[in-house]
Amino acid sequence: MGKRAADFAPDKKDLNPIEIASRDEIAALQLRRMKWSLKHAYENVRHYQKSFDAAGVHPDDLKDLSDLRKFPLTSKDDLRANYPYGMFAVPMDKIVRIHASSGTTGKPTVVGYTKLDIRTWADVCARSIYASGGRPGMKIHNAYGYGLFTGGLGIHYGAEKLGCVTIPISGGMTERQVKLLVDFEPELITVTPSYMLAILDEFRAQKIDPRTSSLKVGIFGAEPWTNAMRAEIEDAFDMHAVDIYGLSEVMGPGVANECVETKDGLHVWEDHFYPEVIDPETGEVLPDGEAGELVFTSLTKEAMPVIRYRTRDLTRLLPGTARSMRRIEKITGRSDDMMIVRGVNVFPTQIEELILRDERLAPHFLIELRRQDRLDEMTVKVETRAGADNSVRAACSKDLAHQIKALIGVTAAVETTTPGGVERSAGKAKRIVDLRGND
Repeated sequence: MGKRAADFAPDKKDLNPIEIASRDEIAALQLRRMKWSLKHAYENVRHYQKSFDAAGVHPDDLKDLSDLRKFPLTSKDDLRANYPYGMFAVPMDKIVRIHASSGTTGKPTVVGYTKLDIRTWADVCARSIYASGGRPGMKIHNAYGYGLFTGGLGIHYGAEKLGCVTIPISGGMTERQVKLLVDFEPELITVTPSYMLAILDEFRAQKIDPRTSSLKVGIFGAEPWTNAMRAEIEDAFDMHAVDIYGLSEVMGPGVANECVETKDGLHVWEDHFYPEVIDPETGEVLPDGEAGELVFTSLTKEAMPVIRYRTRDLTRLLPGTARSMRRIEKITGRSDDMMIVRGVNVFPTQIEELILRDERLAPHFLIELRRQDRLDEMTVKVETRAGADNSVRAACSKDLAHQIKALIGVTAAVETTTPGGVERSAGKAKRIVDLRGND
């Protein structure tokens, strides 16, 4: 890669002091803020008052950070049960922004922000862009979706806070995306990794070498993606690909971010978000280093504090490296998008890794689940790269089916298609179509 990561490493004096503070200093700040957050939630949100009382705990019971495990977990179902504004801790005249999930399953989850929350969100997004290699004056091509989805506006405010030149293109219109990337010459792009691959396809369709683009850093998030996909994007564009993490219920993008100089996991901005990892079955808090489900408690949110919110994302907590704050490993999947196929746990990222190992295959795929004669059947639809004929596609199908069986332990049918045979998404990639309830 022509662009060295070390060239983007910040001078430590330019960082927020809390990013490189001692662990004791970070813990002291967290404890003070956590006491406030628990009290704020208990006194102003009926749901938390009822759940704390039912668990026999009170905000005053928090004497140490480890005491947080005594408090009940919060789930997306709790947010939906209090739709639309039941989880808000301030009156509506203090709310300046509302975002919401897509609501594709059940009621959407609704999130509110005060003026201070918006400033905090801009701060952590600016910190994330800076950690990725963004600097004041750089142009940022923001292809995250705008609207109720938090991605576009979260990055937009963070970029402006940092002093970047923001290009708010949003998602879709892939031909136009490529034209503006060529014409406007941005150094940064923010987008879902799956849509970046669609942009890459369009570069090639227009016979433009993506390595000649102005892009230096891509900040990718909103869905799990693998290091194999990172390598593909970095090699194709001769740029750095870093991971950003967030979810609307906790804040939006900017909860954690990789540092471009290390790219070894995402540093959680622990001055605002307290992370735990739990056993997804028992709810037991796991030691740092053990894999489980990520849980967050907000430390500074006014409008909608979240206490021990279950993200359903699977990862583990690791010590800090480029920053003092702890890291989360790249998200490997979700506890609720895990497929159980004939007793075998399968994640889409496992399939993706196998696809990316085969140079004949393109990284566009879809998994269909059906039930035949009371048995689960899995079909993987995947594209071959340009130029593959029928014999190559047949060989790819056979080889990928073998790899899935050998390495994941489940039998799958594989259908390979010509380029464009798998539907693209301008946002989060839809990887699973579960038809078992329809059969």
